[in-house]
Amino acid sequence: MDQLKPSPANSCPLTPLTFLERAAIAYGETTSIIYNDTTYTWSQTHRRCQQLASSIQSLGIGRGHVVSVVAPNTPAMYELHFAVPMTGAILNTINTRLDAHMISVFLQHSESKLVFVDKQFQSNVIQAIKRFPLESQSPTLVLITDNEVSISSNPSSSITVGFTQNYEDLVEKGDPEFKWVRPESEQDPMTLNYTSGTTSSPKGVVHSHRSIFIITINSLIDWSVPKRPVYLWTLPMFHSNGWSFSWGMAAVGGTNICLRKFNVPLVYHSICAHNVTHMCGAPVLLNMLSKSNSPTHRLKTPVHFLTGGAPPPAAVLLRVESLGFVVSHGYGFTEAAGVVVSCAWKPSWDRLNAEERARLKSRQGVRTIGVTELDVVDTESGKSVSRDGATVGEVVLRGGSVMLGYLKDPAGTSECVKSNGWLYTGDVGVVYPDGYLEIRDRLKDVIVSGGENVCSMEVERVLYGNEAVEEAAVVARPDEFWGETVCAFISLKGGVGVGVEEGDVVGFCRERLPHYMVPKTVVFMDELPKTSTGKIQKFALREIAKSSGSLPPSRGT
Repeated sequence: MDQLKPSPANSCPLTPLTFLERAAIAYGETTSIIYNDTTYTWSQTHRRCQQLASSIQSLGIGRGHVVSVVAPNTPAMYELHFAVPMTGAILNTINTRLDAHMISVFLQHSESKLVFVDKQFQSNVIQAIKRFPLESQSPTLVLITDNEVSISSNPSSSITVGFTQNYEDLVEKGDPEFKWVRPESEQDPMTLNYTSGTTSSPKGVVHSHRSIFIITINSLIDWSVPKRPVYLWTLPMFHSNGWSFSWGMAAVGGTNICLRKFNVPLVYHSICAHNVTHMCGAPVLLNMLSKSNSPTHRLKTPVHFLTGGAPPPAAVLLRVESLGFVVSHGYGFTEAAGVVVSCAWKPSWDRLNAEERARLKSRQGVRTIGVTELDVVDTESGKSVSRDGATVGEVVLRGGSVMLGYLKDPAGTSECVKSNGWLYTGDVGVVYPDGYLEIRDRLKDVIVSGGENVCSMEVERVLYGNEAVEEAAVVARPDEFWGETVCAFISLKGGVGVGVEEGDVVGFCRERLPHYMVPKTVVFMDELPKTSTGKIQKFALREIAKSSGSLPPSRGT
């Protein structure tokens, strides 16, 4: 046995780009993309990506270069997930809700050589480029045109001012027989994604071809995605590359239904018109879908919805599943490339009442097959916590989908991916006797009140149980007596929320929580601030709570 060694035949670099080649043969005549009046098959998508990659390479782009994209969920955005890495370059999808300053920071930090820009965001990107230092080399700009979005008031200016190329022109003039650049090593970088910045400054997460391959196969198997699904793009492709389903749909010959933006009536129309089978998104999207009162929005056939980013409130789960959605709950983050923990459902749970099923489904669950190990450890000793559903610790994991590291940030990388072989997530959780994980908080969000640790998610779970509450988030507020106390930010529902005051919310919590966990401050807002992926921006709420000043001792006693 010891004479048998790896060879080129059995150690080819893993890459998800091979999924597209196979799709062109196995699913060649199957519809790959539907967007308004535009429809492509998998053989057409394969050819377009080859042509586009050929043209990108002709612009001087190759191994190690970063190519950025600022675009919504359109066919161009999907095609670029294959075409860019087919040149050996690294794909950087940028959050479309960022302002010109942050886009400029990312483009400069990544040293992006080429930027594809949907014309809806052309002005923002031009402003971002203008912020470059005079001595800096500006990237080449390619305009993605779209009949759904009107061009600026001066149609001719969009190309002449900053933009030297047009997306469809690049596709048309490219070589359909282009031999794409295979990775020399499966550890070659493939994607660069900047974190959402919900808790700190965004960081550039770099993933390899290997990690993207593993997380893609992992996600398809864990969600039990069949061949030829119909996938509706309600999750932004810029968010961890659509949790890897951008490449995953090619692997199973799925049909990608592209939408520029999330719109509840349009989503329901698309589900019905295209017989959608699968969707992804944050719990906030579930909440929006669940509020529909139209009888036409009750689904004729089940639609599988994978949610993550925050535990879905039980009340929201009950409402949305009554409409016909089949909700699965997963947990992941940019540094692990996608969903790495999921609430694997047990048949015995079907016999439980609806409230108990929803409570179990809101747990994050167990590691997916692509993760080698998952644990919850004491932050000081590093030892595993008791599996009692109460003892909290930091969630750690390791596996093939863990990032290569943060771009130009070795200190940040070593702080996250430590020398003991574990990735430290910064999330606080517990493990139940059945081995299932439940996230309780971010380490930075734990409130220490009078020496007691308050997990904000526990308080939020109770707040969401109040029928008057639309959204809720809990952070720490300085307190002269306790050090910190619980500050709740709430938006109320129309109708049932009219007339609700701070005392009503506090009284509701006192009946359901230990005294030290009850909010001492309640702030009402029309809408809580969120990232583009639907996550509530707690760092912004912490600043508001901090700027309110410390509560006096009389309030704490």
